[in-house]
Amino acid sequence: MYWIQKEKDDQKRSEQLHEGEGLIGRRALFKSESKLPVDMEVWELAPGVSEGDHIHDKDRPLEEIYYILEGEGVMTIEGEEISVFKNDAVMVPPGVDHGLFNNSDKILKLVIIWGNAI
Repeated sequence: MYWIQKEKDDQKRSEQLHEGEGLIGRRALFKSESKLPVDMEVWELAPGVSEGDHIHDKDRPLEEIYYILEGEGVMTIEGEEISVFKNDAVMVPPGVDHGLFNNSDKILKLVIIWGNAI
């Protein structure tokens, strides 16, 4: 048995996250099918859109992994600006202030994976 998701068939939603600028396009991957203790989504940020800086602390101690599929942007991690490009991966542990901004003129597309840190 296996599952396959086709982008053209998936339900997508757009929302503002963590008081960022603009709307982030979000597409959940295997939300109800996977038994892994993580969530996975494909995000699309138009030029000028940001996730907003935030911290996952003791109330919700999440670890997040960002994997850039297309485009480029800037992650802010503990106040430091880090440029990210296609095929870059960034892992952010719980308690670390972070955010993502598309500072380019093209779509920034990424996979984000998050779950409770052990």
